[in-house]
Amino acid sequence: MFIGEYAHTIDEKSRLAIPVKFRKELSKGAIVTKGLDGCLFLYTLTEWQKLVDRMNQMPISQKNARAFSRLILAGAMDVEIDKQGRIVLPKYLVDYAKVKRNVIVAGLFNRLEIWDTHTWDSYKQKTEKDSETLAEQLFI
Repeated sequence: MFIGEYAHTIDEKSRLAIPVKFRKELSKGAIVTKGLDGCLFLYTLTEWQKLVDRMNQMPISQKNARAFSRLILAGAMDVEIDKQGRIVLPKYLVDYAKVKRNVIVAGLFNRLEIWDTHTWDSYKQKTEKDSETLAEQLFI
């Protein structure tokens, strides 16, 4: 399970060091793709296959199902962790998430999320402000 929030930087070659505690899980390969809310999602191959299997069950006749599949699947790229524990983020994903130099790698159960620090701070402030309302709506 991925949990926690880690501050990292992306170098001039779009390489991102994965937090040490997550490297073993991702050492057999990983998939990075467009995420939601302005971030990138990073999955292990096992978790990626589970997501793809669920998406494959969505009806192709529904516009929203097609759109979501296109976002996630067409935006995906295989990545490998190098000997220094880094992955290379493709330019189109860096552009999509508006990632600059400083990033947050956030663990969220079955995936990691990669956020530009400014975007993460804004999102987190709003979410923390609304935390009681969110909890009331979700834990009925």
